Amino acid sequence: MADTYRTGTGAWTLRRGTKDATAPPPTPDRVSGLPGNGPQQLHRGMTLVATISLFIGTRSAWTTAMASRPAVAGVISVCYASILICAALSLLVRSRRALIRVDAVVLMTAVALVICGYLLDHAGTDEGVLTAQAANEILHGRPVYGQPWPWLFGTPSVGITKTMSGGADYTYGYPPLTALLAAPVHAVVHSTSATTLVTTAALLVSSVLLWFLLPAPWRPAATAVCLGFGLLPHYAYAGYPAITALALLVPVVVRWPATGQGGRLGAGGVLRAACLGAACAAQQLAWFLAPFLLIGLYAVRRGELGPRRALAVTVRYTATAALAWAAVNVYFAVEGFSAWLHGVLLPLDQKAILHGQGLMGISYYFTDGSSRLDYYSYGSQLLLLGLLVATLLFVRRLGPALTVLPWVAFYLATRSQDGYFLMMTPLWLAAAATVPAAAFATAWQPRLPLVTGHRVKAVVAGGLLIPALVCVAIAAASAPPLRMSLSAHFATHHARVGVTAIEVRAVNTTGTALTPHFASRTGQGASNWWTIASGPAVLAPHNTGVYDVKPPGGFRAMPGVHGPGASLIAVTGTPMTITTAHISAAPSAIQ
Repeated sequence: MADTYRTGTGAWTLRRGTKDATAPPPTPDRVSGLPGNGPQQLHRGMTLVATISLFIGTRSAWTTAMASRPAVAGVISVCYASILICAALSLLVRSRRALIRVDAVVLMTAVALVICGYLLDHAGTDEGVLTAQAANEILHGRPVYGQPWPWLFGTPSVGITKTMSGGADYTYGYPPLTALLAAPVHAVVHSTSATTLVTTAALLVSSVLLWFLLPAPWRPAATAVCLGFGLLPHYAYAGYPAITALALLVPVVVRWPATGQGGRLGAGGVLRAACLGAACAAQQLAWFLAPFLLIGLYAVRRGELGPRRALAVTVRYTATAALAWAAVNVYFAVEGFSAWLHGVLLPLDQKAILHGQGLMGISYYFTDGSSRLDYYSYGSQLLLLGLLVATLLFVRRLGPALTVLPWVAFYLATRSQDGYFLMMTPLWLAAAATVPAAAFATAWQPRLPLVTGHRVKAVVAGGLLIPALVCVAIAAASAPPLRMSLSAHFATHHARVGVTAIEVRAVNTTGTALTPHFASRTGQGASNWWTIASGPAVLAPHNTGVYDVKPPGGFRAMPGVHGPGASLIAVTGTPMTITTAHISAAPSAIQ
C-alpha cells in the first residue's frame, strides 16, 4: 500500500513496510508524512534574479559617489552587502514566509539604490526641463501650452526634438498632470529636480504598490523590472512624465478583469477608472492602452452579465475615467483651447525626424531613402486598428497579452524608439501575474459566419494586419525623391579632418514640389540642421537645384578610417521624405 502526497516541487510516494538501504535519507517533511511547505524552487530563482539585477549600475554609481558624495558611496556599499546576503539567503531559507521576508529586503535595497542614484543624477533631460518649466509657469499663472522655451536646450544633456520641416520643438507637448504635481515642489526647489523628484517618487511608489499587489512568487520580478536592470530609474531621473502614467496604471492593470464584477463598479472600480483617466492626463502612452482595456472589460463583463448590463458598467467606467481626465485638463483647455489641444497632440503630429529600431530603419539606414515615409505612419495606425479589431474578435485568445499589444504598433512608426513603450513593461508583468487565460474563458466574442477552427481564425487575424504591412512595403520600396551628388570641401581643425561646406546637386525626381533641409548622419543619429547658404528654398517637380550647405559651427569632423562613415541627409516635412548620400572620404593630402 502506498500513500501519495504533493509538495511544491512535485509528487512523492511513501511505501509502507519497505526499506531501501541504498536510498538517500528522507527529508524531514517526508519523515513526518506531511506535504512540503518550503518555498518553490521557481520562487527562489525569481528572488535570486532580482538580487542579481541590482548589481547593474551599482559599481558605476559607487565610483561616481566616491568622487562627489562619499556618504552616498557608503550607503551603496551597505546595499552591496545586502545584495550578497540576500542572494545567499534566497537559496538557504526553508520556509515561504522567510523567503518573502528576503524579497522585502531585496525591495528595500533596490529602493535605497534608486534614491542614491537620484542623489547622484537628477538634472533631467528635455522632458524633465520642459515639465519643470511648465510647473514654473503654473506657479506664476502664465500659459503653459504654445509657449516656446528655446533657452532650456543649451546643454548637451537636454536633447532637441528636430522636425522634418527643418525646425525643432521647444514647447511643452504633454498632458499637464506631472507639471501640476511638480508645481508645489518647484515652489521650494527652483530647478529641474522638482520634476525628477516627482517622477522618481512615482516610480518608487508604483514599484512598492506592484510588489504588494502581486502574488508572493512574482514579487521579486516586480523589484527587478521596476528598480533593477538599470532601466526605469534612469527615465525617472530624467523626469519623463510617462513614469507618472505608469504609477497610475499599475492599480488599473492588476486583476483588471475583475473590474465591474457582478455589474457594480464599487469603490475599487471607481478608483481604477479614476487612475486610468489620471494616467491619460499624465502622458499620451496611456491613450494607447485605454481602448484595449475597454474592449477587454466589455467582453469579459458581457460574458458574465449579458450585453445590456455589460455596456452599462463599461460606460460608467469610461465616464469616470473621462471625468478624471477632464478635471486635470479643464483649466488649461479653458485658458487656451487651441494651444492646449495642439500641445497634448504634439507627439502624434509633429513629424519628428526619424529615430528608433523599427522598420523605418530600412529607409533611414539601409537604403538611400524613401519618398513615401508617411506610409510608415499609416502602417502604424492601421496596425493599431487591426490589433484592436483582433482583440475584439478573439479576446479569449489575445486577452492575456492585452497590455503588450498596444506597443507592437510602434515598431512601424517613424519614431519607433523603445523608450516610448519600455516604461510600460511593469504592466506586462502585472498582467502576466494576475490575469490568467482562464479569466477570458467565458468572455464574449462576436460570432463570425464560416470562421471556425484555429487555422481559419489565425488567417482572419493575420488578414487584419495585411493593410499595415502593405503600407510598410510601399514606404520601404519607394525610391528617394532626390538624386543627389556631393562635392565636399575639407579642412583640418585641431588635427582633425572635417567638412566645412558641401555643394549639393539635387534633382527632384517626383511630381511634387519639395522643400529640402539638410543634416549629416554618423551612425544612428542626425546632426543639427546645416545652413543653406545658397540654393532654391523650394525645388520644383523634375527640376535641378544646386545647394551650398554648411555644417553648424562651420566645421563637421569626419569619422576615422575605421569609423562608420558619414552621410548627408535631405528631408522634407510635407510630404515626409528622406534622401541619403554618402560623403566621400577626405583627400589624402588633407589627411
